[in-house]
Amino acid sequence: MIILETERLLLRTLDQNDAPFYLRLVNEPTWLQYIGNRGVTTLEQARMAIENGPMQMFRQYGHCLYLVQLKQGGDPIGLCGLLKRDSLDDIDLGYALLPEYVGCGYTVEAASAVLQYAFSALDKRRVVAIVASENVKSMRVLERLGMQFERLVSVDTQTAQVRLYAIALQE
Repeated sequence: MIILETERLLLRTLDQNDAPFYLRLVNEPTWLQYIGNRGVTTLEQARMAIENGPMQMFRQYGHCLYLVQLKQGGDPIGLCGLLKRDSLDDIDLGYALLPEYVGCGYTVEAASAVLQYAFSALDKRRVVAIVASENVKSMRVLERLGMQFERLVSVDTQTAQVRLYAIALQE
């Protein structure tokens, strides 16, 4: 199901057919470095991760990480969307693109559309994003989106603290 459309991109819900793409993305070096190893090493594990992650979150909350694909050609290039984490009070903007599509403006384009969607269609008043302290490129994306650093937070007991950025709806 297509959720959002931008000038160059479509954002849609993931399904089981996206398992090969998902398997590749979650095993990219930048994903492993900045997001973490999800232990997804087979197509079956990728299908389960999609089912128990984005598909379940969409059923429960009405939003999730969406597949980002190029309008022209339809190639999947990444994920971008909204997550609900137990450790955060607000919904969390998340994104990751395949390395060959980084630096083309796609992340800002997709994330801008997702933020607008959160504020208008989902009636959210505030959106946060978390980023590893060493992920300078991602911090620049968040700042381009108008998000501001607030504080360091822990999202779980296994990982180091991350930087929390936030943006609130201007009324």
